[in-house]
Amino acid sequence: QVQLVESGGGLVQAGGSLRLSCAASGRTFTRSAMGWFRQAPGKEREFVATINWSGVNTYYADSVEGRFTISRDNAKNTMYLQMNSLKPEDTAVYYCAARNSAGWSSNASEYGYWGQGTQVTVSS
Repeated sequence: QVQLVESGGGLVQAGGSLRLSCAASGRTFTRSAMGWFRQAPGKEREFVATINWSGVNTYYADSVEGRFTISRDNAKNTMYLQMNSLKPEDTAVYYCAARNSAGWSSNASEYGYWGQGTQVTVSS
């Protein structure tokens, strides 16, 4: 059974940092692009960041560019999202996702594997 499990969420003050992890099990995703998405209360799920299979190519939403960094460790079958300079508007449930393609994508419909999500709350 394929599983993606997020961890690292929590409550942080504005300006603080958090590091999310996404651990994959059940199959290897070393040849798969992966991504992070988020959903705030009352809003649709939105793209945050994506990374290609090797980790060389990344792409970010404008709202997080320069503050968030996506990375992966294929030896550990794990992806990360380092979030710095957090703002209250970053508050959301963060989901990791994987797709059956090596190239990155910002389109949620192109991802076939999803985690259950981890809550990130940024207080002002």
